[in-house]
Amino acid sequence: MKRLIVLAPLALLLSGCSGNWGWYVVDPRTANGLANLKFMATGAYNTILMSLTAILISVVVGLLIALPGLSSKRRYRAINRTYVEVVRAVPILVLILWVYYGLPQLTGLTLNVFWAGVLALALSDSAFQAEIFRAGIQSISRGQYEAAQSISLNYRDTMRFVILPQAIRRILPALGNQLVYMLKMSSLVSVIGMQELTRKANELVVSEYRPLEIYTILVLEYLVLILIVSAGVRWLERRMKAAD
Repeated sequence: MKRLIVLAPLALLLSGCSGNWGWYVVDPRTANGLANLKFMATGAYNTILMSLTAILISVVVGLLIALPGLSSKRRYRAINRTYVEVVRAVPILVLILWVYYGLPQLTGLTLNVFWAGVLALALSDSAFQAEIFRAGIQSISRGQYEAAQSISLNYRDTMRFVILPQAIRRILPALGNQLVYMLKMSSLVSVIGMQELTRKANELVVSEYRPLEIYTILVLEYLVLILIVSAGVRWLERRMKAAD
């Protein structure tokens, strides 16, 4: 009975039985509805491409920032701590606006909306990636370092062949979470005109005047993307466990 009470309003909302709803604007059975759905779907390519590019850059930068944090020298640890604290303190929307409007004035380098969005997302996420890598590397036992030294591996090879492969297995769920986070935060790049999912939905709302119906489809689009990513991360985890 409780489930019926909860589901009844939702079913009533989505059924479009009230005259206040205009689900016809996203009804694939009509020419206009199908055209609107295709228009919204065209933003998926930019959302996925921007998120994947940003996460790859942030992983590399995050690892490079994490390594000084593992040093025994205080000045190197200070580099890590300063970068992480400063970047994490800046809201990602503010960082997107600063990169797009402010960075060209400081450097003279003109960025299009795609690369401005990628750079801002990657910078913001790299601070979190740095902490994830630092925690993962520190979780590896000291015996692994000693075993690498016993076979005359230098620091670079020890990290490459011994420490990082084990650390990545441990931090893979956290890396997957960051990719999901990146997909969601990419919606903020719409404020500088990036033609991704959210921007497409906003443009359609302006022309159709049906925000409830259009943003509902937008929610479903992000839901599908994130479920696919989550399933992919779980599959990769199983493969890595099987390899062990």
